Formats: sequence, C-alpha cells, structure tokens
Amino acid sequence: MIPTQAPFPTTRFRRLRSSAALRALSRQNTLLVDDLIWPVFVRDGEGVREPVASMPGVDRLSIDVLVDEAAKAHALGIPAICIFPYTDPSLKTELCEEAWNPENLSNRAIRAIKAAVPEIAVMTDIALDPYNAYGHDGIVRDGIIVNDETVEALVKMAIAQAEAGADILGPSDMMDGRIGAMRGALEAGGHTNIAILSYAAKYASAYYGPFRDAVGASGALKGDKKTYQMDPGNSDEALRLIQRDLNEGADMVMVKPGLAYLDICHRVKDTFGVPTYAYQVSGEYAMIEAAAANGWIDGEKVMMESLLAFKRAGCDGILTYFAPRVAETLQNQ
Repeated sequence: MIPTQAPFPTTRFRRLRSSAALRALSRQNTLLVDDLIWPVFVRDGEGVREPVASMPGVDRLSIDVLVDEAAKAHALGIPAICIFPYTDPSLKTELCEEAWNPENLSNRAIRAIKAAVPEIAVMTDIALDPYNAYGHDGIVRDGIIVNDETVEALVKMAIAQAEAGADILGPSDMMDGRIGAMRGALEAGGHTNIAILSYAAKYASAYYGPFRDAVGASGALKGDKKTYQMDPGNSDEALRLIQRDLNEGADMVMVKPGLAYLDICHRVKDTFGVPTYAYQVSGEYAMIEAAAANGWIDGEKVMMESLLAFKRAGCDGILTYFAPRVAETLQNQ
C-alpha cells in the first residue's frame, strides 16, 4: 500500500533527484560485484581462446586460459564462476557416460581452478546435454526423455563434481526428484557443505540459442525440450517447483531466463524469502551486444540497467556473461 502523501507543492519528488548525492542517498537498489556469477565455457586444448560467433566478446577457453581468467575475476571481486563444457562430439553417447567421468573436461577444470584460485567459488552445471548424442538434458528412450534413469545419471554426475572440488552444484535438467536424490547422495558421501543452486524455474525458452552454439549442442538437439522445461505461459507452476526443490534440499533457487521473467523472480523472492538468482541468458546478452554494435543503444548503460532490473525484482544475484565488464565498471565508478 502506498502511504498517504502531502499534495504538491509540499511534496516534490524531484527534490531527491536534484543531485548525484541525493540520488545515491535515496536509491533503493544497488548493483554490487558481490551479486555476480560469471558463466564460462571451457574446451580441450592449450592456450586456446575460441570466439563464440553468436556471443560477441565471449570465448571458449582451454583450462590453462580459464585458470588465468578465474584469477582475474577473483581480483575484480567476482565471487563465483560457473563452468560449462564444450565436449568433443566423439564423447557424446546415448547414455552420456562422460558426464560422470572424473577426468572429464569440467572436472579437470574444477580441480585446476581450485588449485590456483581457491578463494573463488566454482559452480557447475548438472545436465546431460553436453554429453548427450541427442542434445537433450536427459537420457532418451524411443524419443522420450526418461526421468528416473536420468536422475540416476545426474546423481553420479553430481558426486563426481563434488569430488573434483565444486563449491556449488547447479542442476539445470528440470527432471522431477533430482534435488532430493542429489542431496541424499551428497550427504551419504560426506559432501555436507556442497551448496545446490537449483534451476528450479527454467522455462522452455527461445533465448537459449547462442548458449547451445557455445557448448556445441545446437546441431545435436533432436526436437525440443518442452516436455521437461516450463511452459512460458505458466507462473503459479514456478512457485510449486521452487517449493518442491527447497523441500528436497536446494539451498538457493534460480529463475531462467531473466529479463522476460522478472515477474517470476519477484514472486519467488516475495513468497519464499530464500536466496534467489536469475540467469541473464545468452540470447539476452547477444541482443544487447548486437544492438550496441549497431549503434542503436549505449551498450554499457543498457548492460548496467538490465542487471539492476534483477536486483529491483528481488534477486540476490545474477549469472551474466557481462560479469567482468560490470566488475570493472563498478570499480571505476
């Protein structure tokens, strides 16, 4: 409810906008470097920095280069990075066995980063699409993404990542029951301090296209993901999914994509009051970069404004490919 206010001219809203100092003192939401998680793409090789064509300014990095970038991110104050692998197509199978290989690309990257920059938190992705011959987040049987068999695979993947030294596990698969299964396995295995940031409200969105290019899943994907990712027309369902994942042991929850789903972010934070995150996904990033490259917008200002929108909606943090640039901008303010 908006409180009763004195009429004009006793109340003049422009008073608190009249100088930078007054605007700063009365600002309700502020973007901080502490709010940032930086998603990064890792690939095999040495000394590799391979541009992603559909994401200007984003590269696939070999592990040695990624370690250097993680050190720079830590120096900028970025608290966490999130690893996504570009898997050799020869390793992609119907059963996705590479997903829980202790020596797979992601697990080697985790160990290398934690050895060189132990202070930065390493988040991982738990889904089978980087390892799946069909490009899906789950195991495919006769054209159907099977739930329970997929959950068994995801648990093995989670344990392998925990043993590699991950700080935060990010299940992005949207299978039913996977949070409870992972939490139970982590507890039984002595991994009691591993946090789970669940992609609890992940929509079947058209904004993911450039990401699938970045991880090499675009060509492999057969069909769509509408039988397990959420219908963009639904909002109440998101709250039910959040409640379920919290009950099963998630420590934090995520809404994905971001800007088109700020209403969901607000409802989640307002309803549950738990650590709530959003992912400013590849399509959002690419649109801003494309418009900026064409001179249609001020890219730096729109970058900052877009991230502030997440804070205003109630998010505690944002996964964004802009993270290093945002951190540098905040340092220079």
